[in-house]
Amino acid sequence: MEITWFNERPKDCIVTLAKGNLTLNKPATTFFENAYSVMLGYNKDKKTVFIKPLNKEHALRHDVSDSSKYRITVKSSYSRVTNKAFMEEIISMAHIDLENETKKFKANWNEKEQILIMDLKEEV
Repeated sequence: MEITWFNERPKDCIVTLAKGNLTLNKPATTFFENAYSVMLGYNKDKKTVFIKPLNKEHALRHDVSDSSKYRITVKSSYSRVTNKAFMEEIISMAHIDLENETKKFKANWNEKEQILIMDLKEEV
């Protein structure tokens, strides 16, 4: 008897954008489980958003200014970064409307750079 065992494929990393925050789904959260804070960035030309986790040791060193570090809340099934000013930049840069709804985008983990990269051209 031949049996093919089912192996569920890994779930995609998804980032949900809302007016004042961004939320990472469980697969994306796995890269932030030990994060004390994060750095946020974007590339206007490529329409990408970058989220870099900082562990406690790195976050408390003074090589990254306090104004470049943001709090992340990590739960068992999601994580969230609340920063209204950053979200206003993203809304303006990407020309997206988050006034009354949220939008979901695919993201990929860059192992070499240790950074989550969200593509604003890949809405889910």
